[in-house]
Amino acid sequence: MSSLDAVLSRALNSPGISGAAVLDAVTGLSYAESGDVSASQDSCAIAEIARTRLVRAGAEGELESVIVTTSTRHLVTIQLPRQGDPLLLCATVDRDRTNLTWALRELGRYADELLA
Repeated sequence: MSSLDAVLSRALNSPGISGAAVLDAVTGLSYAESGDVSASQDSCAIAEIARTRLVRAGAEGELESVIVTTSTRHLVTIQLPRQGDPLLLCATVDRDRTNLTWALRELGRYADELLA
């Protein structure tokens, strides 16, 4: 098991996180995934739309995260800065099983582990 797989597996132990994936932000290539990642491939498109719209709106700086909320879950996409193309940490979070703020804190911790 790679270190990416190990970190994503640990993320699934957090209440409410039912899936996680690490994707290339430009190509959408999946480097690792664990659990329910059915919505993760859409994360690249969602992040690109958000990035484009923010630039048009005059926002400055890099995109950090995007959260899409449905009636049953949150799709959280966090950009992981690195040399070359950025990576995306994408997670599916069950709305009934966790607090979004707590889940974001946990995902931030796992993002730091992925970059280490």
